[in-house]
Amino acid sequence: MTPALEIRHVSHSYGPRKALDDVGFTVAPGAFSVLLGLNGAGKSTLFSLITRLFALQQGSISLFGRDLSHHPGAALAQLGVVFQARTLDLDLSLAQNFYYHAALHGIGKAEATARAKELLAAVELSDRANDKARDLSGGQMRRVEIARALLHRPRLLVLDEPTVGLDIGARAGILRLVRGLIASEGMSVLWATHLTDEVDSGDDVVVLHKGVLRAAGALVDLLAQTGASDVKSAFLALTAEPSPGIAA
Repeated sequence: MTPALEIRHVSHSYGPRKALDDVGFTVAPGAFSVLLGLNGAGKSTLFSLITRLFALQQGSISLFGRDLSHHPGAALAQLGVVFQARTLDLDLSLAQNFYYHAALHGIGKAEATARAKELLAAVELSDRANDKARDLSGGQMRRVEIARALLHRPRLLVLDEPTVGLDIGARAGILRLVRGLIASEGMSVLWATHLTDEVDSGDDVVVLHKGVLRAAGALVDLLAQTGASDVKSAFLALTAEPSPGIAA
């Protein structure tokens, strides 16, 4: 089957500093793939390349077989994005935030209204449509951002550290919401995080460390590869730095 996302030999540098070094992996259709890495691993750089915020310097990225460099419009039409930084306009109502996003995707007012109503119900915020975004809690804002990212019916949802700054209850709610999308709509998800407790037993895992791909595959295979009993131990083994030599 054509991968939902295919990253091939992607490298990216900021001047002399290499942020990504020959990174390659795939996200299968209908999969929940976790991009796991510490701060500074290159996760946000990779997301900026997938979303075309940054120009691709080396390698290729395809979404459902559409090359991002050669067919950007067709590729990005398949993509819903939730960035790490909050992106709602705080002075607009939730409905107005949806209408603005709809206009960017060429969706008319009637369809946008119906779709917004449906999505706000899905994230349990139907009664807040006319409230300003600034009146929401952090977890509620994140749920609205996820709903808004789904407005144009993408097939792949990518989320960059979507639970950062949230309490444990809000984190669990966001994870439950996104995992439910796979079950209900057959979506593919790439979820970037530094938190190993956000990985579930059936997930695919991509381990990125200092711009280098350390492992990619089903969690059960990563556990077998490292001989670890849990994801935290496997992650620590894959990202361990060599001990400095002792001078004679």
